[in-house]
Order: sequence, then C-alpha cells, then structure tokens
Amino acid sequence: MRIEEYRWLSNQPLTRTYMEHYSAVGDLYAYDPMAETSLIERAAWLDASSGSRPAADRGALCDVLAAYNREIGNSAEAMAAIEVLRDPRTLVVVGGQQAGLFGGPLLVLYKAVTAILSARSAEAALGRPVVPVFWIAGEDHDWDEVNHIQVLTDSFAVHKIKLGTAPEKKGPVSGVSVSAEEWEAALQQLDESLMNTEFKGPLMEQVRELCLSSGSLSDGFAKLMARLFGNYGLILIDSADPAVRRLEGPMFSLLAERERELSGVLLGGQERLRGLGYEPQAEVRAEQANLFIVHEGERLLLSVSADGGYTDKRGALRLTGEELAAIARDKPELLSNNVMTRPLMQDYLFPVLSVVLGGSEIAYWGLLKDAFAFFGMQMPVLLPRMEFTLVEGTLQKQMKKYELDFEAVIREFDRRKQAWLDAQGSLQLAGKFADVKEKFADLYKPVVDAVGELNPGMRKLAETNMQKLLEQIEFLETRAGEAFESQFETALRHWERLRVSLLPLGKPQERVFNAFAYLVKYGDGWLKELLSTPMQPDGRHRIVYF
Repeated sequence: MRIEEYRWLSNQPLTRTYMEHYSAVGDLYAYDPMAETSLIERAAWLDASSGSRPAADRGALCDVLAAYNREIGNSAEAMAAIEVLRDPRTLVVVGGQQAGLFGGPLLVLYKAVTAILSARSAEAALGRPVVPVFWIAGEDHDWDEVNHIQVLTDSFAVHKIKLGTAPEKKGPVSGVSVSAEEWEAALQQLDESLMNTEFKGPLMEQVRELCLSSGSLSDGFAKLMARLFGNYGLILIDSADPAVRRLEGPMFSLLAERERELSGVLLGGQERLRGLGYEPQAEVRAEQANLFIVHEGERLLLSVSADGGYTDKRGALRLTGEELAAIARDKPELLSNNVMTRPLMQDYLFPVLSVVLGGSEIAYWGLLKDAFAFFGMQMPVLLPRMEFTLVEGTLQKQMKKYELDFEAVIREFDRRKQAWLDAQGSLQLAGKFADVKEKFADLYKPVVDAVGELNPGMRKLAETNMQKLLEQIEFLETRAGEAFESQFETALRHWERLRVSLLPLGKPQERVFNAFAYLVKYGDGWLKELLSTPMQPDGRHRIVYF
C-alpha cells in the first residue's frame, strides 16, 4: 500500500485559514495545531487547573466507561486503557460522530484512526499516558442522517441501503429501538450489495451477530467500532447513556444557572468571528438556551420565552428557570447539549488534550473560545480529521491507461474525458456534421426567400420544411454518436468507474461510501496498515493506493 499527500482544501474558509495561516485567526482559538509546543502547553494547563476547573469525578467516569465498554464487548486493550485513564496523569484525545448504520461513511472510521494515531504520537511526545476516546453522539435526533449507507453497484450507480425503522417522534437516536426483523432486512440488503470473496462470509457472520444482539442503531454502531478499533485501545462512550447523564448533572446545573450569561458570551464570539470576515458555521441567536430536553419521547430545543422561562419552538413545553434547574439537578438524563454546549460538556467529562474535528466542526468551534473561559475552562488543541481516498489496483491501471493522475480525476475529469473521446475521432465526426448543417442552411435560405415572395404561407411552409430536414441531420448525428460510443463502450465504462469510485455524487469518496465494500474485497489489512503508519493530522488529504 502506498500513501501520497494531496492538497484538497476545505470548503470552509475559516478552517482553511486555521490550517494554513493560524495567526490570522488565532484570537478565535487557543492553540496552533501545527506548533510543536501546543500539546506541551495544553498538558501543562490541564495539570495546573486541576481542582479549579469544572470536572467530573475521574474514578466515577471510568466506572461508567468500564460498564459500557464491557456491555458492547470491547477488547481487553480498550478495557486496559480505561484503567490507565484512572491515573491523574492520563490525558485523552477525543473524536466522535453520530452513530451510523454499519459504521456510516468512511470518514467516521477515519476519525477513529486520527484519534488513535494522535494519542499514540502525543504519548510519545509528552512522555505520559494518552488514550483515545470515541464519543458516540447518541443524543442526536436526526434519524434520517444516520439510518442508511451508500454503496457502489455493478452498474456504477450509488445505491442506498436503509434501515426500515421510522420513529414516530424525533427522540435521541440511542433511544430508537431496532427489531431483529429490521436488522435482518438491512443485513440482507448489505449482503446482496457485496461481491463474493474469501472475506465476505466470516465478516457478514460477525456483523450479523453484532447487529442481532443490538437493540438500537447506537448499540450496533458501538459494537462494530469496538470490533474494528478496540485492539488499539479505543474507548467508546455513548453520550445518551443515562449513567453518563448522571455524571453530567453538575455541569447541566451550571449551564442552566448561567444560561443567559453564556448566550451573551456566544453572541460576542459570533461578532468577533464576523469582525474577521467569516460567517458562523452555526448561528447563535439571543433567544436560544443551548440545551435540549426530552419531553414525551421527543428531543426539544429550549428557547427563552417572553416571560423569562423556557419553551420549545412549538410551545409544547413550558418551564420556569427554577423547574429547569431542578431537572438539571434531579433528572439530568432528560437534558442534552446542543452544538454550542457539547464541547464544554466533553471537556467537563474528560481531561481533553486534543479533539479530532472535521472542517465544519473546526469552523463552528471558532465561536467557543470565550465560552470555555467563562466556565474556567480552556479550549483544547483542535486537530483536523485525517482524510483519505482509497484507490484500488484496477482504478490505478485505468488511470495509467488514460494518462490520468488523481488531480485530473478530481479537478478536470469531464475535460480530460472529452479530450480522450476527441482523440479517438469524435471531434472529426462532430465537425463534419456541423459543417453539413451550416452549408445546408446557407444553400436552403435562398429557396425559403424565393417561395416566401409567392405568399406568406409558403414562407412558413418552407421554414418548417427546412427545420425538419435539419432535425433529420441531427437525428443521424445522434445515432452516429451512439454508434461511436458503443465502439468504445468498455473504455467509457472505465471512465465512469473512475468518476464514481473516486468522486461519487461529486463529493469526496469518504463522505459517501461505507467501508464494507473494501473490507469484503480486501479484508481489514488496509485499515491495520493505516493504523500502523506514522501520520500527523496536518489537514492534508491522503491518497491510499492499494
């Protein structure tokens, strides 16, 4: 396997600047991700602030993590990492994502890879224990975002495999039950979409066992991630775990108590960001309370009501400030964070050295520096998630045959394909038809003018006749083009396979395709090789040539 770096810039202007010209936006963040001293300074700050910043009880957290990871069948290495976390010197690198069907898109796996490699590198650099943690955002309620995966069919179409469950209410994903019948239907779709290889049988057997023992999408996701990454010491946490919620109670109480002040701080962060010429990735509004509450099975975003209390956008629930404070104190499992408070809660639970983020996430974290400081906390080092595109051997052969490099496929595919077709003779054919149509129009126009002098009706008839003759020429041109393309059908299929495999739906491969097609064809050796290759999360895309 060969790995090459490729410059594929983020479509987030703030993230691009953060990675390439940090000093221009450094006021929005705490640490330069490329500076060698950042991890040392962050570790020193965590040590110095121990006991003064808001933080969950480390021993209680490890007890909760041990129970959850034991339940999902995580490996001995992950369980050992939890015991290491009990040591006050141990720090963590956190990455996370919503739970996704069969692991979701490839980028989810790459977040885990980044967290594992970054923890390993930080441990060596700091000379102290650093463990990787994957935060499953089971509290999120966007079911349609996580209930499917996309695979490439034999006809080079992108096909969606979807879990049949459709919850009536928008509650947390971890609370949506998935029956054995629904798992079986999705597993059958997955099985039918994958080619038969030596790896398929054992892999599908393992996945079936994991899924059928899972009562929810989050459970199935966690068990799969444990199977793929547990041996590397990856600790998993589901943010919707009631035991985690109880640990978060003091921080929820603090968020509820100082909600109006926090809102003002976030608005100030938004103005600072706009002052630098950037639009916020996640807009802050004065009326938002930055907390969700589960009410009658539905996850509702709280806003400040006219009377100074709290309500949701439909007015289904009304709470006074005292009632919200009581819920935070006595029933924290009913509360969950929004995009602004989740980073704060993550830092409350863990001694976070660094956090692995995608481009959009780095952009919205640019609002949060003062929010951390408001609670006596500090933003951790933000590491860009590693990005990869997998290029199979057959694709490499086709790229070589048509003299394409990765840049050509990504940036100028249509032009290069047309140039290749033109070189095969289509240009001459198109030119001949264009010349015939032009000459025909010149020759026929005097006829139209002559009969038009007889009467207006004859002119109209002549023009109609001319148009029909041109349509016949164009009909022949179309059929000739089809005949030309059929002559090169195999080659055109090669071109289409390159496009859909490397840039499906016009998006990076990692955002569309699931890992199972690659695991079935090649086993997990490529994933193990990624995890054994020293790489830094430097914001560069990497092309993995199988």
